[in-house]
Amino acid sequence: MADTAKLLPTTVVGSYPQPAWLVDRDVLTKNNVVPRVRLKEIWRVAEDALELAQDDATLIAIRDMERAGIDIITDGEMRRESYSNRFALALDGVDIDNPAVVTGRAGKPTTVPRVTGALRRRHPVEVRDIAFLRANTDRQVKITLPGPFTLSMQAHDEHYGDDEALAMAYAEVVAEEARDLVAAGADVIQLDEPWLQARPEQAMRYGVKAINRALEGVMGTTIVHLCFGYAALVKEKPSGYSFLPQLADSTAAQISIEAAQPKLDLGILSDLSNKTIMLGVLDLGTDEVETPAIVADRLRAGLRHVPAERLVAAPDCGMKYLPRARAFAKLKALADGAAIVRRELTA
Repeated sequence: MADTAKLLPTTVVGSYPQPAWLVDRDVLTKNNVVPRVRLKEIWRVAEDALELAQDDATLIAIRDMERAGIDIITDGEMRRESYSNRFALALDGVDIDNPAVVTGRAGKPTTVPRVTGALRRRHPVEVRDIAFLRANTDRQVKITLPGPFTLSMQAHDEHYGDDEALAMAYAEVVAEEARDLVAAGADVIQLDEPWLQARPEQAMRYGVKAINRALEGVMGTTIVHLCFGYAALVKEKPSGYSFLPQLADSTAAQISIEAAQPKLDLGILSDLSNKTIMLGVLDLGTDEVETPAIVADRLRAGLRHVPAERLVAAPDCGMKYLPRARAFAKLKALADGAAIVRRELTA
């Protein structure tokens, strides 16, 4: 389990910048759309050498997080074209060769896979990822999975005929994967659920139900991450969540939210008094690197609503689209700012 003895532990949301020798960042950012189907042209390395190249990039991400002083690290998601499609496209019942087009979160046409049969895992998808991470660090380790609600919103259903049934089918396969990841060494499992915010009406009906099914039997620390989208792709963010207090009824131990860029009113955290809060205190939408003092101020603001024992310091969202130097500097400020407040609390 994640180290809960340390006050204000630091972590990342999931992704870290992939090296320019590994991915073509122009392709990555093309059309400002996160890929839901395969985007093989993103990779600069030949397919027969790609896995080893991804291993090397993962080691870079691990060492950067360690050097920055982050307590609970990930593999940086170096092997992923997007946060969701690595898992989503590895399932039986999904037609990835004949995609459909739906309206994305930002109202743009988005190409997505078709669900044409019962969803099943062919094999564990991310177990090698977490095993590699576990073998190469002595820190606490976390791995992320796309949440079942979000997966259901990023596919075109031609099999289940009901949006809730589709989400629950995804929840079954996510739960299987999550349990395998814990067995392979994960201390923390995080479900990425940005679409809860984008589709609040459906989320109210069955979002928490799907999350709870996806976390059934999953040991260790569990997190649900909500966000408004990558800062590089979403410039203007609302100042409040359309779906958040409802997660008090989820079985997740922690709720991860953006707060820095949207300047969130943290009073809403009182509705989540039964949860640990993974608080976004790094604004990824600005070129400015926060000082440790700024990070400390944002954490103090969180402490006005959440006791220190229930607060985890993090960036707002994934760092995939940032330049690596800026991402590292921001993580260093995160660790140093948390250390300032930690000293104040223990003095």
